[in-house]
Amino acid sequence: MIENSARTLPVHPASLTPGERSAQTSMLDVDFGEHSDVGKVREQNEDSHGHVIPANPAQARSHGWLFVLADGVGGHERGEVASRIAVDCLREGFRESRAGEPHTTLLPRLAEKANLRVYEAGRAAAPGGARMATTLVACALRHDRAVVAHVGDSRCYLIRRGRATQLTGDHTVANEHFRMGLISAGESSQSSNRHMLLRSLGNDMFVNVELNQTQVAPGDILLLCCDGLHGALEASDMARVVTQNHNLQDAARQLVQLANERDGSDNISVQVIRIKGVERVGMYRGRPYKLR
Repeated sequence: MIENSARTLPVHPASLTPGERSAQTSMLDVDFGEHSDVGKVREQNEDSHGHVIPANPAQARSHGWLFVLADGVGGHERGEVASRIAVDCLREGFRESRAGEPHTTLLPRLAEKANLRVYEAGRAAAPGGARMATTLVACALRHDRAVVAHVGDSRCYLIRRGRATQLTGDHTVANEHFRMGLISAGESSQSSNRHMLLRSLGNDMFVNVELNQTQVAPGDILLLCCDGLHGALEASDMARVVTQNHNLQDAARQLVQLANERDGSDNISVQVIRIKGVERVGMYRGRPYKLR
């Protein structure tokens, strides 16, 4: 697997045989944009983000795409180091993963490995150790599936036909109170506990990674972001900006700019991924098979 600044699969159709061109038209194809900003208050950006894209159609089917975003926990030491370790660990593990390994087992395994790396880096950072922690949200794409793993309050949204659906649930005290029926959704969003994390990478040797899977279709948009974005903007704002901008890099910059205008008290990071084409598959005993 390789990283590439290009926004789509770096294979020119003219270089393919007719059979390869026919196969490529039915495979998963994506476009994306990403942007990060320190905000208006913080002195440094403790967010990190990255991606891995396939080098050719064969890798698109064997491995797929990875997008990952992490938010170093404020108030802890070396938050920017923790988030970078987590992102690098996910990218490295994804590139080196076994061909065809299910993303539903791969992402939790890589997130647990990243947790241990952050934990060990904190213990080795200074005499007596240092507290290092970060949130994490990762999205792996292959065929017609998106698998999302997350820890903390960084989020993933699915935007379909102009409407945004949150695919992740924040691991915060406020959201847990809402889940238990103790407070309303409105009270949860305004609670003083809305930023108090129940889970993050690096606090302990072991972490519980939450996993979600959804089928995607051409035109769908996946949006990964930290709380600096979703704390400032409504989901409807995000949906409006990304659906009105054909250029996803412009959309990412506009989202960050809007979050800065409305708040800007935290670092702001976002990744926006548009599904351009999919390869429809069925699943049998965890293995994909092509649908006719």
